[in-house]
Amino acid sequence: MANTFKVVTNDAMPTSSGTPLALYTVPGSTTTVVLGLILANVHSASVTASVKLTSSTAGSNPNSNADVWLVKDVSIPVGSSLEVLSGSKVVLQTTDDILIDCSVTAKIDAALSVMEIT
Repeated sequence: MANTFKVVTNDAMPTSSGTPLALYTVPGSTTTVVLGLILANVHSASVTASVKLTSSTAGSNPNSNADVWLVKDVSIPVGSSLEVLSGSKVVLQTTDDILIDCSVTAKIDAALSVMEIT
């Protein structure tokens, strides 16, 4: 099993406010550990941002994994950034997605650090 550290970035997210945009999708035959996620407000006013984890993989409990918000409508002041997973890790499975939304179109920059296990 190989471990590969990667950074995934996107500027000016999302392309349409109210429609979360995929920042990262786990490749086939891969497990990913999210090490950190930073969102920066690049707008001239305060914005709210949301991060959603979508998962259709079967969980170890009787229920399948569900889509969940990691943060929902959190305010980011002008010129500030937010460390979404401060001190925590999230494990993703093949085809899971990290989606970003913002109250204003194209006003969030995102930087995601992951370790892919193949």
